[in-house]
Amino acid sequence: MIVGVPKERKTREYRVALTPHGARALVEDGHVVLVESGAGLGSGLDDHQYRKAGAQVLATAREIFTAGELIVKVKEPLPEECALLRENQVLFTFLHLAAAPELTRTLLERKVTALAYETVQLADGNLPLLQPMSEVAGRMAVQIGAHFLQKEAGGKGLLLAGAPGVRPGHVVILGAGTAGSNALRIAVGMGADVTILDIDPTRLKVLDDHYGNRIHTLMSNSQDIDEEIRRADLVIGAALVAGARAPQLVSEAMVAGMEPGSVVVDLAIDQGGCIATSQPTSHDQPIRFVHEVLHYGVANVPGAVSRTSTFALTNSTLPYIRHIARSGLGEALRQNAALARGLNTFDGRLYCRAVAETLHLPWEALPGA
Repeated sequence: MIVGVPKERKTREYRVALTPHGARALVEDGHVVLVESGAGLGSGLDDHQYRKAGAQVLATAREIFTAGELIVKVKEPLPEECALLRENQVLFTFLHLAAAPELTRTLLERKVTALAYETVQLADGNLPLLQPMSEVAGRMAVQIGAHFLQKEAGGKGLLLAGAPGVRPGHVVILGAGTAGSNALRIAVGMGADVTILDIDPTRLKVLDDHYGNRIHTLMSNSQDIDEEIRRADLVIGAALVAGARAPQLVSEAMVAGMEPGSVVVDLAIDQGGCIATSQPTSHDQPIRFVHEVLHYGVANVPGAVSRTSTFALTNSTLPYIRHIARSGLGEALRQNAALARGLNTFDGRLYCRAVAETLHLPWEALPGA
């Protein structure tokens, strides 16, 4: 199979979908790997390393999309990339279609076979390809929030750890999944006063047993969220429903009740956001002010630590890429139920129920799924 790796074109997206060691594994399997020149530079990986691994380096994205049978990316294709996609070409990347109706329509119209990293799901509900990026984003969320709480960055001038005789900052984390629990880990390590909310009492018990009286755990409901948000210095939105639009947990009225200079980091923004006042931002302009509260809504947070993220992502995606390349997509989907759950579009039809229900579109179940 011919595997194509284009350079990412989203603003300040420095990750690449495949490391040289991943390219080498595919070449050793007997496949052809095409990498766009410069695709890995943002992660400290140059063209020579890919050539040494056996990949062919091509000059343009058009060459990659024209020749590639399986296109692997990090982020969803932008309009100029969508124009290069062709019927029955396999695209494997983060898609987040529930928050992207235009992209969904384009993939359906062009009859692209699109698999989303974020909907590849194991039988126990775990999301193995989303997990490494959620770990990175969760850990980064606290350091991002801590930075923007500084007065010079527009915040209220608060140190999360506090100081002797001074209260620490109050961090509220919405969602105790992978991103939320990783944010919790960093916030506790920084000495903040932390409350984490979730709808799963079992998950909260695990965290409570681990951290003891260093954290506060609450069941997620509108009253407790309202009370916690109003006294929060930093709110981290980390609520997730696999494949679907994120649940909106924080209303505009709640945000309006926060102190000026407080910070919101909405990690769910690529799924529509879980805070009513959030909107997507970019690494170029990461902050918006709403009711004098700083809102950070960058949809590709892990791209800022691209080297770490690129290696973590390839470690997780490579087994699935090798399976598709070795067996062909149809057989790979039959053999691997987790991968089958990653199928979003095929032959002009939608196969992800969560996306379909969010966008009010018809969908089909994969035969045998």
